[in-house]
Amino acid sequence: MKIGLTYDLREEYLAEGYGEEETAEFDHPVTISAIEGALVDLGYRTERIGHIRELAKRLVAGQRWDLVFNIAEGLRGFGREAQVPALLEAYDIPYTFSDPLVLSLTLHKGMTKRVIRDLGIPTPDFAVVDSPEQIADVALPFPLFAKPIAEGTGKGVSAASKIADRTELERVCRSLLLTFHQPVLIETYLPGREFTVGIIGTGAEAFAPGVLEVHLTKKAEKEVYSYLNKEDWHGRIEYRLAQDQTAQLAERTALAVWRGLGCRDGGRIDLRADAHGIPQFMEVNPLAGIRPEHSDLPILCELAGMPYRKLIAEIVHSALKRNPS
Repeated sequence: MKIGLTYDLREEYLAEGYGEEETAEFDHPVTISAIEGALVDLGYRTERIGHIRELAKRLVAGQRWDLVFNIAEGLRGFGREAQVPALLEAYDIPYTFSDPLVLSLTLHKGMTKRVIRDLGIPTPDFAVVDSPEQIADVALPFPLFAKPIAEGTGKGVSAASKIADRTELERVCRSLLLTFHQPVLIETYLPGREFTVGIIGTGAEAFAPGVLEVHLTKKAEKEVYSYLNKEDWHGRIEYRLAQDQTAQLAERTALAVWRGLGCRDGGRIDLRADAHGIPQFMEVNPLAGIRPEHSDLPILCELAGMPYRKLIAEIVHSALKRNPS
């Protein structure tokens, strides 16, 4: 079986003049090598494809693969993560991870929270600010938390994201609107423990290999799992497996989110506890980073006793089970 690899390589975009933060979600050569190495060890033949423009050229030229291992993030728009899957579906080529509908929905945090709320899953109260004129309409009690509505890797999240009053709300919202050119999500700030739950599989067969609790050290930006803390996590973050009752509730909530949204094969759910200790849904990442020793999902799996090759094997197994030849 031949598996193609689609991805956005960060160094290629930096060479084109894009900045460090706007390329933060793109991958490092180490990630591609690790995935390819695991696939080869598992007995698959591999072919590196790259970004969507390269994929389009190869498809038009007649190239095909039995499966595509897709981690391409895309560059622009709310549908950017859905572009490669949509193109592969047009050519009837199976691929790993979630479909275009899920990837488009979940990239927009406001739309996702509306669906989660409709499913009856706990998530903090929120408002969406599309323009400076809408800031005054936010009627949530302080403190609040603000972030761009369609970014990952902690982009746009810093110590300033925790907002204490109207003056800070105005300043932070205007800054995020200007910097990221997209709406801002405003949420009730949750003061409790922070978890990230890894999920592997699809539907009823999905399971959580472990629940990771995020602990900020004295060197970290305070109170937030920020872009800076994520990018340079050594010394700033301590990751620990959690297995107490609150962690178990976080796991059940994460699985309900995963199945309710229709996510597939593998990913990650972020939750934070409220003042009563109840884990609340924050974000879902159905196209989670899988760089060894750097990304949350492989770190979590390693701590839970699942080596990297096994993680890749489980993802591929789930995708193939959905697409029997």
